[in-house]
Amino acid sequence: MTSHGTKRKRSNEASGSSAKRPDKSSQELTTDLIMKQTKDVIKKIKQNIAVQDSTDLKAYIIDQISNMDMMNKSNTNRKKVTIGIFGRSGEGKSSLLNAVLGERYLLPSGSSGACTAITTQVEGNLSDSNYTADIEFISKEEWDSQLKDLLLDLSDKTEDKNDDMTKIAIEKITALYGANAFKKTLEELKKDAKSAKIDELLQKEKMPISHSNGSNFAKEISKFIQHSRSNPGNWYWPIVKSVAIKIPNPLLEHIVFVDIPGTGDCNKTRDSLWKSKLGECSVVWIVSAINRGTTDEDPWEILKHCVYYMTQAGECKSINFIFTKTDDIDPEEYIRNEWPSEEEKPDKDLKTACIRKRNICSKEAVRESFENSKLKKKMTLNIFTVSTRAFFDKTLCLEHSDTEIPKLQDFLKNLNNSINKDLARDYVNEAKGILSLIKSVQSETGNVVQTGVHNKLEQNLCKALEKLGWQFDMLCCVLEKCLSDGVEESERLCLTSACSIISPNLPHGKGGFHKILKALCKNDGYHWSNAWGIDLDLNMALSQHMHKNIEEEFDSIFPVHCKTGKSVQEQIEKFSIIQSDTEHPRASMFYHIDNFIKREEIKLKRKLKRDVIERKKEISLSITNMIKDAMVPYYATTYKRCSRVWITEGNTLAVRNGQNQTGCS
Repeated sequence: MTSHGTKRKRSNEASGSSAKRPDKSSQELTTDLIMKQTKDVIKKIKQNIAVQDSTDLKAYIIDQISNMDMMNKSNTNRKKVTIGIFGRSGEGKSSLLNAVLGERYLLPSGSSGACTAITTQVEGNLSDSNYTADIEFISKEEWDSQLKDLLLDLSDKTEDKNDDMTKIAIEKITALYGANAFKKTLEELKKDAKSAKIDELLQKEKMPISHSNGSNFAKEISKFIQHSRSNPGNWYWPIVKSVAIKIPNPLLEHIVFVDIPGTGDCNKTRDSLWKSKLGECSVVWIVSAINRGTTDEDPWEILKHCVYYMTQAGECKSINFIFTKTDDIDPEEYIRNEWPSEEEKPDKDLKTACIRKRNICSKEAVRESFENSKLKKKMTLNIFTVSTRAFFDKTLCLEHSDTEIPKLQDFLKNLNNSINKDLARDYVNEAKGILSLIKSVQSETGNVVQTGVHNKLEQNLCKALEKLGWQFDMLCCVLEKCLSDGVEESERLCLTSACSIISPNLPHGKGGFHKILKALCKNDGYHWSNAWGIDLDLNMALSQHMHKNIEEEFDSIFPVHCKTGKSVQEQIEKFSIIQSDTEHPRASMFYHIDNFIKREEIKLKRKLKRDVIERKKEISLSITNMIKDAMVPYYATTYKRCSRVWITEGNTLAVRNGQNQTGCS
C-alpha cells in the first residue's frame, strides 16, 4: 500500500500537480481504498465470529454484516438522484441529453418529431452492456374510453368547441391509425387493420426491449416515443404511459434523468405521472433555446407552473438553467443590434466572439431574474450555455470547452463522486458500530454494571423522546393554526377561486366558458390550454389559500436545502440518548457502548430524514388531493350532462345548417 502511495506522489511531482489538490481519479481512489480497507476488516470479523458459539449477539452481528454486504452490492436499495428536464418542444432537450450521455441518436430530437407527451426516464444499466427499455402502456379499458372521448371531441360542432382538445384528438388518432383516420367512426377504427397491433400492445401492459447496439435500440424505441406528421400511422405514443430506458454509461451510476412533459396533453394518467416524477427530482434542468432571447417568459412560466411540485410537494434543491443552440447566431446582426457601443468590436474570429459575448449576457440576465424572484429562497441556481451541434461537429467554430457539454458532464461526475463518498461513509459508519459493539462485550464488566448502563440509557431515551414529542407538538400547532385560517379563507373565496379558472374572461378578451368547463370536468379538474398557454387546475385553485397560508411555516418546518432553526430534520439531528458532557476512558465498556449507540443513531437518523421528506410530500399533496377526491363525482356528473347538451346543440346546429342550405337551393 505504501509503494502505491509513493508512485502516486512521484507521478504528481512529474506532472507538476499540487499534492494539496488531488485530481478526481486520486479522490476516487481514496474512496475505493477506504472501502477496501473497511471490507478487509469486516471479512476478518466474519472469519473470527464464525468459530464462536451461537449466541444472540453472534446472530445480530452476522445479520448486520449481511445487511452491509447487501447495501454495498445492491443498487436497488439506494435512492438515486433524479434530474428532471423541462423545456418546450424544439428547445433541444433530447439533443442535450444525447450529447451529455455521448449518444448522439439515442432519443429523437424535435426536428425528427419527438413526442413530448410521454414521461421518459433514462438511467444507467450497471448489470451489462445492453441498451434496454420498458415500455408501459395504458390499460385497454382506458384507451377504449379515451378513444370514445376523442371522437366525441371531434363531433363537437358547436361554436364553443374546444380547439385544443380537437387538435389533440386529431393528433392521437392520426398517429395511431394514419392520415384522415380522425374522420372515421368508432366502428370503422376498430375494423382498421392497425387495430389488431394496438390491441396486442394494450394487452401486454409492459413490453421489454433490449439491444447490444445503441443504433438498433434507438430505432426500435422510436415508434413508441416519436411522432411523424409527414408519415402518420403506427406511432404508438398515444397508448404509452411511460418509457424507462437503461443504457451502459458510468455517468448514470447514481443518476436518473426524467424528461418531463409539463404541457400539451389532457390525460389524467400522464398528468398524475409527471407530477409524481417531478416530486422525486433533486435537480431540474430548465432548457431554453438562446435565440429566443433572455426576455422569453416560457422558462419562468414552466417554473411557476411546477414550483409547488418541486418544493413543498417535492425535494428539489437546485436548478440548472441551460441555454441551447448557442452556435445559432448571425455575427453581423448581433454586432449591429446587441454589441455594447462602448466596447471595442472584435476584428477576428467574429462568430466565436459574438457567441461568447451573448453567452455571458444571457447568464447575467438569468442570474438577475433569479436573484429578484422568490425561487432564490427555495433553491440554488447554475447556468450553462451549450451547443450540442458544435459538441459533435468538431468542424464548427466553437472550442470543445465553449460547448459547455463537458461542464455538464463534470456536474454529473461530481454528483456521482459525492454519492460514492456518502455511501462509503455510511458503510464505514456501520463497520465502526459493529467493532464498537464487539469491543464493548470484550470489556470485563459485571451484570450489575451492565444492567445499570441499560437502565440509564432507557431513562435517557424516554427523556429525549418526550422532548422531541413536545417540539413536534409545537410545530403541529403552528401548522394547524395556519391551515385553519386557510380553510376559512378558502370557504369565503371559493366562488372567486373557481371563477378565476372557468370564467369566460380568462384570459382577458377570450371567451370559452363551456370549453374550459368541459375540459376540466373531463380531466378531474385539470386542463392545459395550448391556445392560451395557461395551466388550469381547479383543485389547486380551490386549495390555493390553504397552501398560501401554510407556505412560510411549511417551508420552515420542512426545508429542502437549508437550516431554519426549527425544522423537523434539525430536531431529529439533535436527538440523542448519549449525554454530550459524558466522557469515558477509551478502553472502557461505556466508551464502546456510547460509540455503538452513536453509530446506530446516525443510521436511524439518516433513514428518518428520508422518511420525513416522503411524508412531507404526502402532507402537502393531501390538501389538494382531498378536494379533488371530493370533487371527482361532480366532475363526472357535470361532464356527462354537458356532453348530452353539446351533442344536442351540435345536432340542432347541423339541422339548421341543412335547412339553410335547402332554402338556398
